Amino acid sequence: MNIMTLLPFIVLIGAMFLMTRSAKNKQRQAAQMRDQMQPGTGVRTIGGMYATVKEVNDDSVLLEIAPGVHAIFAKNSIGAVLQDDEYNRIVHGIEPDESETPVVPDDASSLTEADTPADTKIDLGKATPAEDEAAKGEKADEAGADEAKDAKRDGKPGDTDAK
Repeated sequence: MNIMTLLPFIVLIGAMFLMTRSAKNKQRQAAQMRDQMQPGTGVRTIGGMYATVKEVNDDSVLLEIAPGVHAIFAKNSIGAVLQDDEYNRIVHGIEPDESETPVVPDDASSLTEADTPADTKIDLGKATPAEDEAAKGEKADEAGADEAKDAKRDGKPGDTDAK
């Protein structure tokens, strides 16, 4: 047999091996997570219900859904074991201390030296018609001076349109 005829089968078997290996890793991690459950731990079920673990048995878990309300779930129905601060944030709405988190500014203005006072405002609007005419007049004067210089350089005094 030719090696080229066996190559697709070898690739297919290799892909199947890699897929089953990753699935086994996920199952192992899920089982390890479920073994970490202890009474008092906050959990989320695969249905999205948040509860506190009261008892852990071989195949089942007693969860307290609300104060005084208990339910028995299979261990396989636990989707995630939550850390205490995450559980309290989700279930009770208790935010972690802000003193532990660093304060980050919304913009970079506090990171740079302020050259201008904060009260100075920059006008980004259009200029008034009077300012527009003054600016046009200055540009026209500059253009006329440039043309006169070009005429002097060409050796033709008074002929400003020569080009």
